[in-house]
Amino acid sequence: MDMSMKFPVAVQMFSVRDAAEKDLAETLKKIKEYGYDGIELAGLYGKTPEEIKELCLDIGLTPISAHIGYYDLMADADGVLAQYEKIGCKYVVVPWLGEELRYGGSKHGEFMENMPMLGKKAKEHNMTLLYHNHDFEFEKIKGTDTYVLDELYASIPADLLQTEIDVCWVGSVGEDPAEYVRKYSGRSPVLHLKDFVGTKKATAAQVLSMAKNKNPDENKKFEFRPVGFGVQNFPEILKAAEEAGVSWVVVEQDEPSMELSAMECAKTSRDYLKIIGY
Repeated sequence: MDMSMKFPVAVQMFSVRDAAEKDLAETLKKIKEYGYDGIELAGLYGKTPEEIKELCLDIGLTPISAHIGYYDLMADADGVLAQYEKIGCKYVVVPWLGEELRYGGSKHGEFMENMPMLGKKAKEHNMTLLYHNHDFEFEKIKGTDTYVLDELYASIPADLLQTEIDVCWVGSVGEDPAEYVRKYSGRSPVLHLKDFVGTKKATAAQVLSMAKNKNPDENKKFEFRPVGFGVQNFPEILKAAEEAGVSWVVVEQDEPSMELSAMECAKTSRDYLKIIGY
């Protein structure tokens, strides 16, 4: 494999949120030691943008992107985006939608109208707006064979909205993650790598609740896993990512598993990626 085709690897800080809240500097140092190249932020952990930028610079991690709630962006887009611009983030990501914002919800139309505006705002702050999917976007538009997620990307120009495909949720609904990544070639600068076992028959919110409550019966059905320790075909997914022009891959694990801590899961995922050449 051509070394130039291999990706830098980041970790989504939501995966290690408890450690980061306790001691951000020490957590970032360990992430660097594990072999990560960057981070994707999920909050500022009580630090100023300048402090986070300095920490990343000192430790040698690139702050590539940030997950920011839709309502936070709508409340003060310029103020919020300016913070992450100071940190040096290249991408800003809408990571989740409440039920009212989803297809069929009372504010879905409002969400669709506002996303292009947020995309323009992101560009004004030298960033690109991305959308991070879960499972609920794989509902079909009524009377069509089109997924809600595909309709989102068809409705908004690529220069205002790009993808952050989460391969776990794609796989959990029975789609082929590698093929889905290829489908958005040229529009997928950042890709979320996440593994799982079991068959998901619940909503994303219910799955998160199951994992958090550690209900043994439910966890037999579905469980988040470190990358390489579940059902996903990551060599094929990463091959597709190369073909699609992905710039960064980001490891995410919503809840730890396999009797490992969140930090141990992050290390295990990175170790696996090293083994397969990334």
